[in-house]
Amino acid sequence: MTDHEHSPTIVLNGEHHELSGAASALDLVSEVTGRELNPDGTPADGGRLGIALAVDGEVIRRGAWSDFTLSDGHTVDIVTAVQGG
Repeated sequence: MTDHEHSPTIVLNGEHHELSGAASALDLVSEVTGRELNPDGTPADGGRLGIALAVDGEVIRRGAWSDFTLSDGHTVDIVTAVQGG
């Protein structure tokens, strides 16, 4: 690894996570889920994603993920919907 300025670091679900350059919320969700996502946040494979994303305690609408740039110090929670009771 070369000596560049440090990559932005966020807290993702309680753990420190280094971002690779300028990352959108969409990039992060794609990385975490291992799925390719369309710009509107829907899975490219047409399936269901079943997650919600909050940054610093504020829920970010799926359609806004591609426009939401994550910054150093953000606290991000990705929550998976679970069926049942």
